[in-house]
Amino acid sequence: MELVWIYLLVINLVGFFVMWTDKRRAIRHEWRIAEKTIWIVSIVFGAFGTTIGMFACRHKTKHVQFKLGLPLLAIIDFILLVEWMSRTQ
Repeated sequence: MELVWIYLLVINLVGFFVMWTDKRRAIRHEWRIAEKTIWIVSIVFGAFGTTIGMFACRHKTKHVQFKLGLPLLAIIDFILLVEWMSRTQ
């Protein structure tokens, strides 16, 4: 169970870092992180971190797929986590 919490912490920090890095690169007109990468990190339970990163960095907030999709995915992740926790106890 402890490994699950460590994984969730790390993947959500990665999600936040991905959004922060992509925003910084966008400002500097540098090579960007692929949207596919952002979605992959989000799908593997990093949606909370990418959502927080999106709003904290004000990045990708004009894209409806991110503005609605990431928070929705974070809610789904939360529901799955609660369901999994209730079955393991």
